[in-house]
Amino acid sequence: MNFRIGFGYDVHQLETGRKLILGGVILSHDKGPVAHSDGDVLIHAICDAILGAANLRDIGVHFPDNVEDYKGVDSKLLLKKTIGLLNESGYKVGNIDSTICLQRPKVKEYIPIMQEKLALVIGIPATNLSIKATTTETLGFVGREEGISAYAVVLIYRNN
Repeated sequence: MNFRIGFGYDVHQLETGRKLILGGVILSHDKGPVAHSDGDVLIHAICDAILGAANLRDIGVHFPDNVEDYKGVDSKLLLKKTIGLLNESGYKVGNIDSTICLQRPKVKEYIPIMQEKLALVIGIPATNLSIKATTTETLGFVGREEGISAYAVVLIYRNN
């Protein structure tokens, strides 16, 4: 088997009155991301990790923020298209490990729902998709609730 590893990172500024979507799930919160798409940092980090592992550049190349078709788009659609690109290159996702960084709200109750939704789109068992969340102990832009970020690492493989 041919294995490859990819790393992804995404960050968005937070603003009062916007919808907060993480892992395809709408969370109850007074702030949400400023973004061209729906601003789902978790999905964007996962997409970048997948694209990087397959040497397919990055999310901005495939889904530019100046294209009207992607304005307000559901990031699960971007993930589905990313999986299509991955499969076209002959690879499949083995597993994903990810971390969401935000001060509030607490997301632990939403994580199993996120895992189920995203695993379905990716085509892997939910047990192969780790989603964790952490604060930054009130430090930096995340700690001041000015922004949100996410990291993801993915293992892809090709049978040959």
